Amino acid sequence: MNTPSAALPVIVIGSGIAGLTTALALAPRKVLLITKAGLGQQTSSAWAQGGIAAAVGPDDSAELHLSDTLAAGDGLVDEEAARFILTRAADAIHWLERQGAQFDRTSDGEFSLGLEAAHCRRRIVHASGDASGASVVNALIRQVLDTPSITVIAGAQAQRLTVAEGRVVGVEIAAGGSTETLLGSAVVLATGGIGGLYEATTNPTGNFGQGIALAARAGAALADMEFVQFHPTALASPRTPLALISEAVRGEGAQLRNERGERFMADVPGAELAPRDVVARAISAEIARGGRVFLDARPTLGNRFAARFPSITALCQDAGIDPAREAIPVRPAVHYHMGGVATDLAGRTRVEGLWAVGEVAATGLHGANRLASNSLLEATVMGLAAAEDIARTPPHPAPAYLEPVEPRRVPPPDASLRALVSRSLGVLRHEAGLKQAINQLRPLALEQGSDAALVALTIAAFALERRETRGAHARTDFPQTSSQPTRQFLTLPEIIERTRAVENAPLSLTA
Repeated sequence: MNTPSAALPVIVIGSGIAGLTTALALAPRKVLLITKAGLGQQTSSAWAQGGIAAAVGPDDSAELHLSDTLAAGDGLVDEEAARFILTRAADAIHWLERQGAQFDRTSDGEFSLGLEAAHCRRRIVHASGDASGASVVNALIRQVLDTPSITVIAGAQAQRLTVAEGRVVGVEIAAGGSTETLLGSAVVLATGGIGGLYEATTNPTGNFGQGIALAARAGAALADMEFVQFHPTALASPRTPLALISEAVRGEGAQLRNERGERFMADVPGAELAPRDVVARAISAEIARGGRVFLDARPTLGNRFAARFPSITALCQDAGIDPAREAIPVRPAVHYHMGGVATDLAGRTRVEGLWAVGEVAATGLHGANRLASNSLLEATVMGLAAAEDIARTPPHPAPAYLEPVEPRRVPPPDASLRALVSRSLGVLRHEAGLKQAINQLRPLALEQGSDAALVALTIAAFALERRETRGAHARTDFPQTSSQPTRQFLTLPEIIERTRAVENAPLSLTA
């Protein structure tokens, strides 16, 4: 414990775009990059199809991008955070290009820009057609492997953050059947989302909010946890996780129809390109009545489908579907979490020594409903911002002593937990279901120490507190929208206290 703090590395947990960006931007500072799988593997970033939203077109501007973001966020976007991130979009794209990312361009050398839901302009910068995430992640991985200041520790599970004298000083990891505590001058969480808590998700099933649990147990505040975005168009198939049919397909003119051939979104403002919460609820309603929903790209793309969307074509073919000749069966699935660890615009949490970037963080950019393709933009911009902030933060003395702790085991959610979360915290919610979920989740989270149950408990607690329908949070017992929306910020002790009152309360029969 006598190592000088200046000599300790920065610890980055996670190897999606946010983690890779942070690690690269810290060079030549020493970095330990910890990842559960191989670099970029089992990350939502690598699976992203659409691309990165950036106002780089001649008819576009950061103000127009901001206006669309505010509208999609349904009254809860932090405008300062949104302006900070969106005005740095062009710089982020150029930084990624300097790292080797190759974005699709037109014959005259301009960015080939896609259109996605709730955007008023074509502003989606994409790579390799519909393999944007994989293309960018692979470029960053090559840079990481060529950067001598970065040491990669693969196959390691972060078990808990190490806290000494009120600040985060390291992380306990499990790897190869043993546990080890790694000390760092700073710790950055870039652990991704929560899709693995649900039965139907487009995310890697191992992503169940582990970073949120780590931060909450270390004393960080959480924000916006109730807002879970369901992508309207996952490929309806037995595959786990579900394959994503990118919003860009609807941007190219594909239409949603039910099994009767009815275009049920036709009279909705924005039609198929309405905000994701609107489309997801409409599709859910069709399925709830016993119907089926299909995305039909035949009239607009036809035989051009495979050239524009090669990855989606392969996913469809794996399910026995030819999107050039058949309508694609779709259903909503968990895709993105707007909530997470509360941070400022440098990625700092409310616990000294701890930063969070990417989907695990809640900057306020997304509000109640993320605008399509703003996520990879946020991951890049905030990774750069966190690295800059860490670089200018004076190192603290290394802790002289650490309290010994019992090793922890962090199992993924089992089938019963995923069923409970899917039933109670899905597209439509109500008081009875939320209270039932809290009653079942509390002992799992607080007595058995399940991190998956803890994250689900926080979502349920936030959802019960928000007695309105807004964005991705829909309450059947409170269908109205409040005239005075506010974001919620809670720490773990506050969540425990609020759910204690629910535990033995009689359940309402309102549904």
